[in-house]
Amino acid sequence: MIGLIFGENTLPLEILKKIKRKRLKYLIIDLTRKNIFKKNINSYSASIGQFGKIINILKENNCKKVIFAGTVKRPNFSRLKLDLKGIYYMPKIIKSSRLGDAAILKEIIRILNSENIKTLNSLTFNSNLSLKRGNYSKLKPNKKDNKDIKKAISTLKKLKKYNFSQGTVVRNGKVIAVESKEGTEYMLKKCKKETTNNSGVLVKFPKPKQDLRIDLPTVGYKTFYQCKLAGIKGVVLKSNQNVFLERTKCISFANKNKMFIKVK
Repeated sequence: MIGLIFGENTLPLEILKKIKRKRLKYLIIDLTRKNIFKKNINSYSASIGQFGKIINILKENNCKKVIFAGTVKRPNFSRLKLDLKGIYYMPKIIKSSRLGDAAILKEIIRILNSENIKTLNSLTFNSNLSLKRGNYSKLKPNKKDNKDIKKAISTLKKLKKYNFSQGTVVRNGKVIAVESKEGTEYMLKKCKKETTNNSGVLVKFPKPKQDLRIDLPTVGYKTFYQCKLAGIKGVVLKSNQNVFLERTKCISFANKNKMFIKVK
C-alpha cells in the first residue's frame, strides 16, 4: 500500500493515473483546500496540522511508503485545527516555515521518517514526466541566448539554501526577475514584453541542496503561455530534475511561437 499525499495542480492526477494503471494499492491523503479527491473511495481529507490523523491512517492501512505531489499552500498557522500530534510537531513546522515552503515539506518528511514511514521520489512511477538532456523544440538557443542561460544558472546557484527561488528570468545579460514565494506565475506576470521579437530565458532549476524527492521545478502549458505573453524566448530545465507536464501541447506551442526548450 502506497500513501499518496496530494496537494494542488495536475501532477497528483498524473501520478494517480499511473498508479491505477499499474493496479497498485494506494490511499490518498487529500491536503487540498477543496478536497478535490473526495470522490475517490480511497481518499481521506486532512489538514497539515492533523499529524495524528495522517499517521494513524497510514499505519492502519500498512502504508510504509508515501509520495508527496502537488502544491500545499502555507496555512494560516493561527487558524489551524491541531490534533495532539499536531500540537507536538507544530512548533518545528512553524520554525521551518520561516525558511520557505520546501523547508516545511522537509520537516514533514523528517516527522514521517521518525514514524518509520519512508518518502519516495514524486516521480517514482512517472519518470516519463521528467526530461533528459537535449533540445525539445525546432528552435535552438543562439550565442546570445546561451549567455542569458549561463547568467541565469549562475544567479540561481548563488541563492541561499532555503531561498524560495527555483526560477529566474534573464534578458540581454540582465536579471529581470527572480522567483519569490508567490511562485513562477507571479514572477512571469511582472516581466514586461520589450519588443515584438521574443528575447530572454526562463531557467527553472532545483534550489541549492534541495531534497529532490519533492518540490521539483515544474512547468506546463500555462508556463509557456505566460512566457509568450512576457516575450520570453525559451525555457531551460535541469536534466532529470524537473516535472514537465502536458509535453506534447507545450512542445507544439513552443514550435508555433518560435520558442526553444532546452534541458541541460
